[in-house]
Parts: sequence; structure tokens; C-alpha cells
Amino acid sequence: MLAGIKNLFLRQFENKVAVDHINFSIQEGEFVGFIGPNGAGKTTTIKMLSGIIHPTEGAISVMGYIPHRLEHGFKKNFSITMGQKNQLWWDLPAIDSFQLIKEIYEITEPDYTRTLQELTELLEVQSILNTPLRNLSLGERMKFELIGAFLHGPKVLFLDEPTIGLDVSSRRRIRDFLKYINVEKKVTVILTSHYLEDIEELCNRIIAISHGKIIYDGSLSDITTGELPINDIFESLFNK
Repeated sequence: MLAGIKNLFLRQFENKVAVDHINFSIQEGEFVGFIGPNGAGKTTTIKMLSGIIHPTEGAISVMGYIPHRLEHGFKKNFSITMGQKNQLWWDLPAIDSFQLIKEIYEITEPDYTRTLQELTELLEVQSILNTPLRNLSLGERMKFELIGAFLHGPKVLFLDEPTIGLDVSSRRRIRDFLKYINVEKKVTVILTSHYLEDIEELCNRIIAISHGKIIYDGSLSDITTGELPINDIFESLFNK
């Protein structure tokens, strides 16, 4: 109690730089792995790129838009999925949430029907569309989260730990789905993940961040073959 009272009147503050003047560009259609240890600045960067927060310095451009302005054209052309947060409604069946998303994004009925059928078949979830989200497994919920994120046909997809806590089978199905939308739909994807399998199978480029700074930007092969001195930095990360 005394410590709490002391903190009330003698509060101390510390400025923490979450992302420290990083600079990179991503081409249309790339699948980029954005990796680093916990607290490195990955999620903060994803939130800035998606407009959830805005930088205190510098400038960001995504598809020609300034993200934190959240212009209508920007919101209709990107999507974000975070493995530890739900965007669908917990007490509703997924199909009801998808109907709401359809109205929010002004998706036409033919486009909605065609896209929903395609995505549910890819992820094999047709039989549980009418089940309340709260009654589904973690893997099933994440499949529906990805469908909801892609229902309006975004050009850019931000994925923050989409396979966290999932079993091997669910991770495999989601990886196949992400490969499909990247290759067949030409969607640009930025992925954060602590699973080496996700990075190896999906990403053609790696951006590694540590203490808010980019320490590597290039192919995964140079890291995994040990040709770069930063290999040891990622050994513990990839073994999680």
C-alpha cells in the first residue's frame, strides 16, 4: 500500500523507443516475414502500417495512402489479422459475422457468395459456418478470422502471429491458404511469426528487427546456412 501511495505522488516515467527509424519498402505481391524476438517492435510496426497507431516521426505510405488517416480507399484495400485478438463476434456464428462484414465493405451479393464459397472450401469449414464462434476450437476460429479478413478482397494483408497456439494440422491448412491467396490472388502479405516452418514455407524475403532496429533484410537462406553473423540471434527464436 505504501509503495502504491508513493507511486501516486512520485511517479517516474521512462521513454521507450519501440521502433527506431526503420526504413524498408515492399513490392506488390511479395510475401515478407517480419521477424524478431518478443518486444522487438514487430507488432508496433504492423499497427503503424495498418493505421492503428501513427508514428511520432517519419512517414509511412501503403498503396499510396498515409495509414493513420484511415481513408476509405485504404480501409477497403487492406486487412489485418492478429492471432491473439478476435475481429469476428464471439457470440455469433461465423456466417452472421460475414454478413455484417459484407455490409460494412459494401460487397456485392455475387462477389460475396463466390468468395465465401471459395474460401470455406479451401479451409474446409463449410460444416461449421452456423456454429457460434465461442464453441469452436482455436484452429477453427483462426480459419474464420482469415476468411473474414479476406472476404472483401484486400490487396495487402498484415498477419501478426496468425498460427500462435495452433496444432500442426491447423498450421498446415492455414499455410496452404496463405500460399494460395499470395500466388493466385496476388495479395501482398506481411507476416510475423515465431514458427520457423511458417517463415520457411511462405516467405520469399525476411526483415528482421531487434530493439526497434532492422538488423537484416534479405533472403532466409543466408540466415539458415549460417553465412551471416546474426544466425545465432535467431537460433533461440526459431527453436520455440
